[in-house]
Amino acid sequence: MNRRKELVQQYKEIKTEAGIYCIRNTHNGKMFVAATPNLKSLNGRRFELQMGVFMNKPLQQEWNEYGDDAFEFEVLDILKKKDSEFFDVKDALAKLEQTWLDRLQPYGDKGYL
Repeated sequence: MNRRKELVQQYKEIKTEAGIYCIRNTHNGKMFVAATPNLKSLNGRRFELQMGVFMNKPLQQEWNEYGDDAFEFEVLDILKKKDSEFFDVKDALAKLEQTWLDRLQPYGDKGYL
């Protein structure tokens, strides 16, 4: 039982990085840009696509059509957390995501949004 408690404690101490990521279709240049509170979850996004259960249906359809090799996963930005009790990670992440959406404009023929 002590080993289990140690593992739980170690898990709680793991630092997570929030940020913005992009899944880019190298075949046609389309992009999916999104925020995540844990950039380590990108492997989970790839797994969802491989299993055919990704939330964005147009991206999932093209993944099925072109295959795994036609897509690149890229971290665009990492959220810089502030040591203030008033710092709202969720709000800051949403603003950072909007900045990247404005910059890349992954809409219509350029994206999956």
